[in-house]
Amino acid sequence: MLDRSIGEFSRFIVIALGTTILGFSSGHWWMSLCAGLAVYLFWLLWQQNQFDHWLSNGRRGPAPTSFGVWGDISDDFYRMQRRHRKEKQKLHSMLRRVQDSTSALREGIVALEDEGNLAWWNPAAGQMLRLQADDAGQPLVNFVRDPRFVEHMYNRMFGRGRPSLEPITLPAPGDDSRILTMEVTRFGHDEALVIVRDVTRLHNLEQMRRDFVANVSHELRTPLTVIAGYLETLQMSGQAPRNWERPLSQMSEQTVRMTGLVNDLLLLARLETSERESGRDKVSVRQLMEQVAGEARSLSGGRHEISVECIEDCTITGTSGELHSAFANLAFNAVKYSPDGGPIELRWRLDAAGGHFSVKDCGIGIDPVHIPRLTERFYRVDAGRSRESGGTGLGLAIVKHVLLRHGANLSVTSVPGRGSTFTLNFPTQKLTLTNSA
Repeated sequence: MLDRSIGEFSRFIVIALGTTILGFSSGHWWMSLCAGLAVYLFWLLWQQNQFDHWLSNGRRGPAPTSFGVWGDISDDFYRMQRRHRKEKQKLHSMLRRVQDSTSALREGIVALEDEGNLAWWNPAAGQMLRLQADDAGQPLVNFVRDPRFVEHMYNRMFGRGRPSLEPITLPAPGDDSRILTMEVTRFGHDEALVIVRDVTRLHNLEQMRRDFVANVSHELRTPLTVIAGYLETLQMSGQAPRNWERPLSQMSEQTVRMTGLVNDLLLLARLETSERESGRDKVSVRQLMEQVAGEARSLSGGRHEISVECIEDCTITGTSGELHSAFANLAFNAVKYSPDGGPIELRWRLDAAGGHFSVKDCGIGIDPVHIPRLTERFYRVDAGRSRESGGTGLGLAIVKHVLLRHGANLSVTSVPGRGSTFTLNFPTQKLTLTNSA
């Protein structure tokens, strides 16, 4: 820039000296100097006007041909224009490749901006959500009106409430026969991506599995009831041969075990097929713990020391039968897997995160590798020991589904050979202090 200024100043000096020398020869040197300077000034202004006109017309075509400092400015501007055009073409090419690649995806992708307004979507998302080209700029919640998705989207985008880590499963807009999962991921300041997947086939397969389990379990109840009735009649009649006593006893035990398995399957099927929202019962934690402790003592038959600690009582809003099932399953498991004489502690505590019901035993413990799979159906850490104790392998699966319906979760800490602690964590929204009710 300094070199250009020096060059332009040199041109000005040359013009001034030239006109002055010509003026001395004619005797009017000052008039010649003024005329030369006026021509020079007009030339500069004319070049500036040409350059300004080129800018005003959107810089179409090459920059105007100029000399001097304006010529240098025009050349630099033209080089910047060419570089900008190449970068723009490169960005357009990248954008086309991104759009082409996302158009080939079977998953729907929706880009949101400005408080959840539609910015862009690929064809799969347009087909699943029934979006049209002129829908750009409108809020996505105008097309997906399910309250669960609306809450999920605003929680993930703006941190309102407690964000859910799981995608939302809901019927497709305008087509209840199709099931979609939608997951919102925030990026930037107020932008987000929505991933949409069609899971209709998986949903139908899962529904078929649930219906099959529920129907088979229901059909098994009648023959089991008949078998159990006849076995009890034979055992109580006193007319059965003496060598039949052991077979009849074993058959009766297995019938009871099978009945328990069928009942657990039916309960699990009901939990899976019913509404995700829990009931509105007000369940006293202290009363529920005392009831469960009494049942656990009956199951133990005096072989264990079962204690209850509930310093601050409160009520849980939910379904009383389901909560009893969750609390009892943990207590019964502690009885089944603890050695005789071992203590079992049932505790309830409150903190800023909510309420926590824990069952601590001094049993065989669980290797950490098994903990993530404990709530799977029929998963057993020790299959042989589980069968001996009469377990069905469904207790913790039932606990998981009960907790999902009550907005709670399960945590497990265990050391092999030193016992385990199972904890049900309930959010504060589900709790009411008894003394403040």
